[in-house]
Amino acid sequence: MQANKSRDTGPEMALRRELFRRGLRYRVGLAPLPGIRRTIDIAFPGKKIAVMVDGCFWHGCPEHWTLSKHHSEYWENKIRENTQRDTSTNEMLSKAGWHVIRLWEHESVTTMADTVERAVRQKTQQS
Repeated sequence: MQANKSRDTGPEMALRRELFRRGLRYRVGLAPLPGIRRTIDIAFPGKKIAVMVDGCFWHGCPEHWTLSKHHSEYWENKIRENTQRDTSTNEMLSKAGWHVIRLWEHESVTTMADTVERAVRQKTQQS
C-alpha cells in the first residue's frame, strides 16, 4: 500500500494541467486547518475552494468500487474509514467557510475542470 501515491496522481495532475491552461492558479497539498492532519489536493485559498480528486478504489466509488475477495473484512473496514474521514473532512472545511468539491478519478478531465472553473468564477463574481 505504501507504493500507492496519495498525491500527484495521474487524474490529479491532468486536472491541474487543465486548470492551469484555463488560467486558474491554485495551491497543492494545502493544510487549511491548524492541528488537523488533512490536506487539500487543489486549493484556491483566497476563494476558500477545496478540490479533492478521489480514487475510485480508495474512496469507495459507488460506480466502480467492489469488495475484494481476499481479506474482504479488512478492505471493507478500510474503505468505510476512508469515506468517514472524507465526510468528516468535508464537514470541518465547510464549518471553516470552505466550499468543498469532491471529484472522482473516473470523471473526464474536462468535466472536472468545468466544475472547478464554474465554482471559482462564481466566487470571483461574488467578491
